Amino acid sequence: ELVLKVRIQTPNLRENDFIEIELDRQELTYQELLRVSCHELGVNPEHVQKIRKLPNTMLRKDKDVARLQDFQELELVLTVSDKNSLFRVPTLSEQSGYNKKASELTY
Repeated sequence: ELVLKVRIQTPNLRENDFIEIELDRQELTYQELLRVSCHELGVNPEHVQKIRKLPNTMLRKDKDVARLQDFQELELVLTVSDKNSLFRVPTLSEQSGYNKKASELTY
């Protein structure tokens, strides 16, 4: 396994810790890195503009990912400015205590 440190780029947060993710060395592709990173961070992959290898290198293809070494630091750069809307939020029907009949009442 390849162990990488990943976080979301959020310059305005005081605490922006990395998490460690593991990738199978047999599946070192850009898509797999994106999938695992987004899953672990709770981000929708559609909102990722780019993956940056810190301090200043953009990852673009499978060969870039294949060159990564253990414990390298990566950031997901997100596309929109409102970061709160990027995280997966459970729908009303997924939330506990949701009552479908109550939501359909008309007054």
